[in-house]
Amino acid sequence: MDNSEKDESKAIGGRARKEALTPEKRKEIAQKAAAARWGGGGGDKPMPKATHEGELKIGDAVIPCAVLDDGRRLLTQSGFMIALGRARQAKGRQHYDGDVNMPAFLTAKNIKPFISNDLTVTSSQVEFMTVRGTKAFGYDAELLPKVCDVFLQAESAGILLPMQKHIAVRSRILLIGLASTGIVALVDEATGYQAIRPKDALQAYLEKIISKELAAWVKKFPDEFYENIYKLRGWTWPGMGKNRYSVVGTYTRDLVFERIAPGLLPELEKKSPKNEKGNRSNKLHQWLTEDIGDPMLAQHMHSLVMFQRLAIANGYGWNRFVKMVDQVLPKKGSNFEIPMDIMDTDIPD
Repeated sequence: MDNSEKDESKAIGGRARKEALTPEKRKEIAQKAAAARWGGGGGDKPMPKATHEGELKIGDAVIPCAVLDDGRRLLTQSGFMIALGRARQAKGRQHYDGDVNMPAFLTAKNIKPFISNDLTVTSSQVEFMTVRGTKAFGYDAELLPKVCDVFLQAESAGILLPMQKHIAVRSRILLIGLASTGIVALVDEATGYQAIRPKDALQAYLEKIISKELAAWVKKFPDEFYENIYKLRGWTWPGMGKNRYSVVGTYTRDLVFERIAPGLLPELEKKSPKNEKGNRSNKLHQWLTEDIGDPMLAQHMHSLVMFQRLAIANGYGWNRFVKMVDQVLPKKGSNFEIPMDIMDTDIPD
């Protein structure tokens, strides 16, 4: 028998043995082969392996996560991008910039001043082997709130680019949800309740918190924004079912549309002119684009509501609230302050 005949005989024998194996046995062999291939043969450090895997649901995002055999908690690479509202990218290291040893979402030059040395050290990508025996990439789960904080600091400094605004919005919502869940987890641990609570109790609580925050973004102008205007003015709030004082529309134009972007309000008014009765066929915000305009409006509205809450909590009135907004969110392309006491015939004393 020549060599070619021997090789063919071996191949036939190999196929026969493979077909004789059960699916479970073939899977076990494949996992062992993967472990041998990636487990650090030749003196390399063995690749960490996932012992537990699951999915973390945050709002509308489903984020794959894992616990490694060394105790590390990871969010998968793609899951991390989903959490931040970033578009999906190709598989592999294209999420990661190997030249600077950092995730791609932290390499933008404008956010660099807010990235600490500690964050740089802890943001390394982790290669690990899944429970199924395939190689995957992820990041330490504790990196997520730190990244959120970077974008919120950049937002406060006013240096975020338009395409980064939605990341700041997601970051704020994530931090609110994660902080609330963290407190609940600490109480559960201190009281021993964690031993008897339902398996998905914290997950359900997190979803509840996140859903509440996301609901504010579904409505372009949340009810709380208008209710807080009444509180700051010292007026009785009639509820959303009643017509609001007409001056509230003036406040909305000043506080919102004149502060989002230079020249935005005149352009929106041009697209939706008033008819002979003084009404517009479309609401001004309906002309905003979904990819840039809507996220900018959402981020701005969230900031305004935060300032309203702060002013109300400290007993400030309308004038002081407006002063705060003028200092932090000035009109675009103008240094004039908005009138703090706009009189109107339909406003009570």
